[in-house]
Amino acid sequence: MAPAAKATLAHIVASIVDDVDAVEVTETDLGDRARLDVSVADGELGRVIGRRGRTAASIRTVTRAAAVIDDVDLDIEFVDD
Repeated sequence: MAPAAKATLAHIVASIVDDVDAVEVTETDLGDRARLDVSVADGELGRVIGRRGRTAASIRTVTRAAAVIDDVDLDIEFVDD
């Protein structure tokens, strides 16, 4: 449903964390929207979220811009396993 956004999100998150192999982006279809859930290795979620959530907000902005290519609205959740 949103392959460009999913690839963009995975690339950005992988460039931030140390354990690239642990990055998982799963997509859920919510009807009129899509949700991308991001999970990373233990102890690295703080790096992805950043101080006061600024990094997460920036990641969401860039990924939603990439979702324009897919013509879909997105919700992005950072999942703590």
